[in-house]
Amino acid sequence: MVTAGPTYEALDPVRFIGNRSSGKMGFAVAEALADAGAAVTLIAGPVHLSARGEIRRIDVRTAEEMRKAVMDQLPADGFVSVAAVADYRPASRSEQKIKRSGESMALELVPNPDIVKEVASMSPRPFVVGFAAETSDVAGNARGKLAAKNLDLVAANKVGDDCGFDTCENSLVVYSRDREWDLGSASKRDLGRSLVDVIAGQLKSNKGSQPE
Repeated sequence: MVTAGPTYEALDPVRFIGNRSSGKMGFAVAEALADAGAAVTLIAGPVHLSARGEIRRIDVRTAEEMRKAVMDQLPADGFVSVAAVADYRPASRSEQKIKRSGESMALELVPNPDIVKEVASMSPRPFVVGFAAETSDVAGNARGKLAAKNLDLVAANKVGDDCGFDTCENSLVVYSRDREWDLGSASKRDLGRSLVDVIAGQLKSNKGSQPE
């Protein structure tokens, strides 16, 4: 199971809180998994991308919808959480368009569900891979996420105005608890394949270490 794209959290019928995720990395990972022989379910936020026919696609809009779709698809052998899920959503949604008044306006936000952490806390659970899109201290923040969310792997990249989001290229470093793999800079399609190679190697290693 793979998640991809952003989530949109509505303020009113015409406005939302979102982010710049295009979904391209998540779709590339889903295609690479399918090429490797996996039966893939792709849960996509609002993106302008198409998935290949053999990939089962579920479209969602909000973080809560994405969480429900993920939980509905469990159990699964693996969960790759590529989606840039909004950490917060508005505490309330106006049923009518909010009109400009000329006055300042305060917006109350409440936390969204932490989907990847919830999946990683289950027992039994899938092999869980998270993504860390960071603007600074990429390695430190990625390793912190790996530990805090009990992930098997985390793929980290730097994002900003000129890198990461809404481009066809990216750069990734993958961390486990005791190793790292620098996948370099490449197209998101090639990075998806490289990431799947790392995942397959770790799954094989984990299987080989289990007692018969």
